[in-house]
Parts: sequence; C-alpha cells; structure tokens
Amino acid sequence: MPGMDRPATDLAGFEDMARAAIAALPPAFRPAAQAVALLVVDWPPQHLLDEMEIDDPLDLTGLYEGIPLTEKSHFDQPFGPDTIWLFREPILDEWRERGDIDLADLVTHVVVHELAHHFGWSDADIASIDRWWE
Repeated sequence: MPGMDRPATDLAGFEDMARAAIAALPPAFRPAAQAVALLVVDWPPQHLLDEMEIDDPLDLTGLYEGIPLTEKSHFDQPFGPDTIWLFREPILDEWRERGDIDLADLVTHVVVHELAHHFGWSDADIASIDRWWE
C-alpha cells in the first residue's frame, strides 16, 4: 500500500501536507486559499457532528466553515475567518480502508474538496485541479 511504510502522521504532519497541497494550487488560486484558516484536529467536534446530523465521526474527513467567495458581499460582517477543518483520524481511517493511495494524496483531495466550497467551484472546476477521479 502506498505510504504504509511510514508511520501514521501526527497533526503537524497533516498540516504540512495540507499546506503543501495549497502551495501546489495554480497561482491564480493560491492567495485566496492561503487566506483561509486551517485547523487540523484528531476528531470532528461533537457540536459539528450534531449540527450536520452525522452519527459516525469517521464519516467526516473535512469541513469548510465560511461564506463562499461567490456569495460574499462587502456588506457581510464576518463572524470569524473562513476555515477549513481537517479531521486526522477519519482521514487515516479512509486511507487504511482504501489501501491504494498515498496519504498525502488523500489529504490533498480533502483540502481541494473543502477549498471548492470556499471558491464556489463546480465539479468540472474541481476536476481540473484535483485529478482524483482519473
């Protein structure tokens, strides 16, 4: 299995992989992506699971909290920064379950998916940046 020769990465390693994914975005997207706060934690907080009506925390690998750029107005009063959450344990679980991809590739996929919410990207837009389904 790709990447199984190295131990499961800690929170800092996940953040490094996520920041590398953002740095690898096409230049037109990088500045806006880098402005999004990134939180890497082991598990989704219970209040988020409750809000999203998710029973199994392994079902949530990432989350975007914020107002998509396509919906923002200069009249908006932000309650906090746009934020991408990455949930380490659910990502590791998916990685182990798949058994056929590198962990960094899976982290990149989750980051790009969450950034898609921020940018208001269509499925075609996502596919042009993240070749996950090829």
